[in-house]
Amino acid sequence: MTNKQELQKVMERLESDAQSLPLARSVKDIVPAEGNPQAQLMFIGEAAGYHEHVERRPFVGPAGKLLTRSLEENGLKREDVWISNILKVRPPQNRDPLPEEIEAYRTYLDEEIQIIKPKIIATLGRFSMGKFIPDVYITRIHGQAHRVEWKGRKIIIFPMYHPAAALRNQKIMEAYKADFVKLANVLQTLIKQSEPGNTDDKTAISEENQTNLQLTLL
Repeated sequence: MTNKQELQKVMERLESDAQSLPLARSVKDIVPAEGNPQAQLMFIGEAAGYHEHVERRPFVGPAGKLLTRSLEENGLKREDVWISNILKVRPPQNRDPLPEEIEAYRTYLDEEIQIIKPKIIATLGRFSMGKFIPDVYITRIHGQAHRVEWKGRKIIIFPMYHPAAALRNQKIMEAYKADFVKLANVLQTLIKQSEPGNTDDKTAISEENQTNLQLTLL
């Protein structure tokens, strides 16, 4: 079974479970993840907003347009990445997700990660960051790559500010843009490291990319 088929089964189960999940009254309330099933880069946000709820697609409102533009400005395409959320629904008045809501939707997101096996996960905002790196402030570790232990394997997490926060605050916007440049460089480094015949992690990697790839084992 291909990644696409496996992910489709996850989404079908998510929709069939809709009425038993928090904040979902019907399938129409579910906002599935989308993107490239073979993605090397995965983004995880917080939850659906108004526009996402209406279109049933992740990151299509103002924050989503910023994310798409940021990808393009850094030589990436939206259709080449995978975009998901901690919650697959819109919380009332876009409030913060509750712990029990995060837990209820956890299994679907976990399966997405296990199927895709991305080289790097960029977490957008503190709630998605907290899934992998708990009990820290995003102000301290944003824009840094961290290698963490997750479900028996090492995975690289790159915490970033949520694009919605960047739209509200100019200083956060500046940090968000700078972090996106770092993210693209880290991804490039990881791709080079995995190229056939490259047996040395430092082969053909620029000094700048080595600096950006500051992996911290937590």
